[in-house]
Amino acid sequence: MNTALAAKTTLLELNQRLVEQYEAKHPIADIVKQRSAFIDDLLQQAWKRFQLCEHPMALVAVGGYGRGELLPFSDIDLLILTQQNEVCDTTKARLSDLITYLWDSGLEIGHSVRTVSETLIQGKADITIATNLIEARFLCGKNALFDDLYQQIRQEDFWPSAEFYNAKKDEQTQRHSKASAFDLEPNIKTCPGGLRDIQTIAWVAMRHFNAANLTELVEHDFLEPSELEELIECQNYLWEIRFALHTIANRNENRLLFDLQRQVASLLGYEDATQLAVEQMMKRYYRTVRRVMELNQMLLQLFKRATLGHIKALAIQPINEHYQRRGHYIEVLDDNLFSSQPEEILRLFLHAIKNSNIQNIYAPTLRLLRKARRGLKGPLQDNPACRKVFLEILKHPRGIVAFSMMHKHGILSSYLPAWRKIEGQMQFDLFHAYTVDEHTHRLLLNIERFSQAEQKDEFPLGAVLINQLPKKGLLVLGAIFHDIAKGRGGDHSKLGATDAIEFCKLHGLNDHDGRLVAWLVENHLVMSVTAQRRDISDPEVVATFADKVHDTVHLSYLYCLTVADICATNEKTWNNWKGSLLRDLYFSTQRVLARGKEKPVDEQARVEEIQAKAQKELIRRGIKPKDMQALWARFKPEYFLRHQPNQVAWHSEAIIKHNSNEPLVLISKHTTRGGTELFIYSQDRPKLFATVMTVLDNKNINVHDANIMTSIDNYALDTFVILEQDGEPIVQLSRIQSVRKAIEKALATENPKLPKFRKLARIMKPFNVPTQVSFLPSIRQGTSMMELIALDTPGLLAKVGDIFYRCEITLLAAKITTIGERAEDFFILQTHDGLALNEAQQQHLANALNIALTQSS
Repeated sequence: MNTALAAKTTLLELNQRLVEQYEAKHPIADIVKQRSAFIDDLLQQAWKRFQLCEHPMALVAVGGYGRGELLPFSDIDLLILTQQNEVCDTTKARLSDLITYLWDSGLEIGHSVRTVSETLIQGKADITIATNLIEARFLCGKNALFDDLYQQIRQEDFWPSAEFYNAKKDEQTQRHSKASAFDLEPNIKTCPGGLRDIQTIAWVAMRHFNAANLTELVEHDFLEPSELEELIECQNYLWEIRFALHTIANRNENRLLFDLQRQVASLLGYEDATQLAVEQMMKRYYRTVRRVMELNQMLLQLFKRATLGHIKALAIQPINEHYQRRGHYIEVLDDNLFSSQPEEILRLFLHAIKNSNIQNIYAPTLRLLRKARRGLKGPLQDNPACRKVFLEILKHPRGIVAFSMMHKHGILSSYLPAWRKIEGQMQFDLFHAYTVDEHTHRLLLNIERFSQAEQKDEFPLGAVLINQLPKKGLLVLGAIFHDIAKGRGGDHSKLGATDAIEFCKLHGLNDHDGRLVAWLVENHLVMSVTAQRRDISDPEVVATFADKVHDTVHLSYLYCLTVADICATNEKTWNNWKGSLLRDLYFSTQRVLARGKEKPVDEQARVEEIQAKAQKELIRRGIKPKDMQALWARFKPEYFLRHQPNQVAWHSEAIIKHNSNEPLVLISKHTTRGGTELFIYSQDRPKLFATVMTVLDNKNINVHDANIMTSIDNYALDTFVILEQDGEPIVQLSRIQSVRKAIEKALATENPKLPKFRKLARIMKPFNVPTQVSFLPSIRQGTSMMELIALDTPGLLAKVGDIFYRCEITLLAAKITTIGERAEDFFILQTHDGLALNEAQQQHLANALNIALTQSS
């Protein structure tokens, strides 16, 4: 066996041994050090084997390897120091043989060959190289070369502390701008709160104090022992995750990808319970990164204050005998205030929002706040004085700003025990992009945005309603409690409503206000579900919703909560389509509430009103009344009830001018409810819906709404609202023409050859959404309402349409909702005879859908 193969075999044996130690719960720090020590030994032996000891060179570990920290597939960063700029051919050959040997042994080697002076020049020019050098560690060779480098990089002119701090702070700011701490697939190293943030603390302090590790920073009074313990605890957990990632991925993988998360959780020892194993693991991960972020903020600010003297120069303005403003920071003047008077913990945030110049907490004050938080004997809400201050914050116009700061620094969970339970809690799906607590935090910030003048264009109705609410604080409480019972099992809306009632009673709110908050929590999903998954053009749907809402005050509160909630779920959820649906439902419901149930809508009068408005527009466009009347005589009343006058005019003009038996395909350049309208007029035919859905899926277009109807003489009058994958309307002329031509081609032949469906995306593969088919009580006579939940696979709607055809079912309307990896679609159906489905037909259809969609997922 050659030496490289033997080394590779030994390395694999080491990996297996370390995995066994990991599974046996050996300390991760020992495992990380063991691997580094093994690589040290391997490199030192190789240095000798290739006779490099005879040459004036030194082998130096840098970067993470320099720290003596190696995970299974970490890069091995090496610096080879030479005495002269040029090395002889013999040395070059031996170095080449060494690197080849290391690669053949299975190591990921990154190396550079430089003199001391070259190394210093490059280090001074590049902060990344300078950082690696600060952690340089001698391995073998000529020690004098390393000693020379070691002394030189510790001179003041090699990255002075102030410059080094500013460079690393800028580097961190730039890194944080590229990712969120709460990404669904976080990078363990580089996301905010990740390993890099811990290392940044160490780097800036080690550069100033010439410390070799974090532990020495306690001796310099930069770190307190409890802070060091917390940093090491956080670092070890992140190492554990990273070790599992490397082991499972069998590569240097630092991203917690969805398709790896379940396996990582299993290797870490988590098991499914009330919460999935993966959710338990990620809960601790998100809590860990939040702790790191707070420590990082505090310690870097302390470093700047203690060593650079920058913050001392900030202007000081007294607030009262206990507090002052120092620049943009709030500072407490009594070190014992928080521990002796717990209500002052909350008053700190109240003073912060009363002064708009205050943006953050002064680091020494944050350190005191952290100590007080850890020393609490029970929830702050149990203290009457604390409850009084909390209500002051709730009633303040900038109260949400205070709650945001309280969330950031763990005070909201110190006040409200139920909040602690949702901190870091994630849901293993593609819809909820944030942990439950972070989602609620963002919801609160969205409510605050409604009041900002620059947001009026995005939230025109919200901007009006937020200022009309009798008590904005009740909306804030509804927001805080809306998801607070998630993860307990059971209906989180009902459980949260119970929590809200108890909270309101404890805080002395009157019964009316308490009931309103509880109602908001229990019904926070009702408006969203009604708008997105029900037929809101049906007066009965709106009337049923109006019954649940009771009055316009409840409606306004619920609208604001619903919009803020949707926008806080993930960055892609909100779009003009959803905004338009919610506004339409709001105004339709407002009209019903104002009119009262005793005045039902006269459908015939509504049809005549729509026709009159459309006729006026058509005459303006040069269409003869007799032509439109002849066309409309073929249309059922339902067509007019489901379309606006401008749509009727657009469709009618195009049909009248369409002198052909070929299908007519229209795509509007103007948006309908925030989406692009697709209209198809064609002699009805089998599988028309499935054909159109196949073409749109192939074009990577989302369908959000469908009205499927036929004329009296059996012509299809199908209307769809379609959007691009990013939720935006389809506006490019070339894109519109491409889609239109593809549909026309597919409809032009009896049995078109349709394109194959797209492959399932990588990010969808870890998810399993069992197909569920349920039938709901139908409001409209002669129809059946069906709800379908399934994995959102490519071609889903085309497959559903094909099953409808095979089961001899007629589709009348559809609402298409995608929630992450889940499709939650709503269909209005009837038999070919125009009747509602009986129980046997419902069961037959459900079975067919289950079989077809299970096989294709």
